[in-house]
Amino acid sequence: MSEIEKYNSKLPGNKTSIFSIMSKMANDHNAINLSQGFPNFETDKKLKDLVTQAMKDGYNQYPPDSGVKILREEIVAKIKSLYGKSYHPDSEITVTAGATQALYSAISAFVNQGDEVIVLKPAYDSYEPTIELNGGKPVQIQLKGENYNVDWEEVKSAISSKTRMIIINTPHNPTGTILAEEDMLQLQNILSGTDIILLSDEVYEHLIFDKKQHHSASKFPELSKRSIVCASFGKTFHNTGWKTGYCVAPKELMQEIRKIHELTVFSVNHPMQVAYAEYLKKPKHYLELSKFYQTKRDLFLNLLKDSKFSYTPSKGTYFQLLNFSEITDENDVNFAEKLVKEHKIAAIPVSVFNINKKDNSQLRFCFAKTDDTLEKAAEILCKL
Repeated sequence: MSEIEKYNSKLPGNKTSIFSIMSKMANDHNAINLSQGFPNFETDKKLKDLVTQAMKDGYNQYPPDSGVKILREEIVAKIKSLYGKSYHPDSEITVTAGATQALYSAISAFVNQGDEVIVLKPAYDSYEPTIELNGGKPVQIQLKGENYNVDWEEVKSAISSKTRMIIINTPHNPTGTILAEEDMLQLQNILSGTDIILLSDEVYEHLIFDKKQHHSASKFPELSKRSIVCASFGKTFHNTGWKTGYCVAPKELMQEIRKIHELTVFSVNHPMQVAYAEYLKKPKHYLELSKFYQTKRDLFLNLLKDSKFSYTPSKGTYFQLLNFSEITDENDVNFAEKLVKEHKIAAIPVSVFNINKKDNSQLRFCFAKTDDTLEKAAEILCKL
């Protein structure tokens, strides 16, 4: 009897995430790590100083379980300004231990035994295990082509009497694509007249390029009535290790999410919430991020212009897909491992997120790095 059988694992098929695997390989082989999605530069000193001051001012005990009120109020103001939607700070916002905990709480609050949840693949790897933990069934739909477009007719056809939830992610990890206004309107039309909940993962909302717009589920009146929107301060402000995010939803949905939130983490680090509340008072801190990261993207792609990689420039996030079909015909997992071991650079193979591990000869690279790191990485890639 295996250990899995002995202890009756709830996730017998779940393995170590590709992010952990590739980051460990990067460390083991002293490779440049462009695999896991985190910046290798410091967060703003002003924000760190605000955290330090909050600690000195005594904000070191449990905050309210839903989050510090001044932070919830600033989140309300930000969403109203950007998307025209008004949320109530007391009943429709919860500060979470990162967006992953927000996603976990949202799924756990509503997915029951036998429920179906539509997941668009490739997908962030926490969605499906959480669905399965709660007795639900992921219904997978593969995004189409190398540009990963949604076939909304296929989505519509996948809806059944058992469909409890649909999960979307825009800007999209791992592909760097975004959902256009027309996509959101089609989704709104598909869900009209149903009781299906929309879980919208929008952690990269402020990282969007080429004068495009982020179309939050909060912007669309009929969608927002059924939507749980998850966001991340860590992704936004270069401090993923602080693990602070939030979710917003109508009161009747949020009251159920808070039941799970209270049982899992109860509340989230106090001094960082106080610091974020003050930092958000200056919108430039998040409004200028698109320009900052587009400069990173453009530098990285310009450095690769003479390489054998092909690509479509990322429309959002801080990830760039590179197609390596002119370099080798081996599969993306093997090529990613070879890059780490032989060339000292780590990336993420995209096939691991696709249905049946569909392989488009693409690797995902994180460009949230110092210019020096990107230059060293590009030098390696251009020699392939």
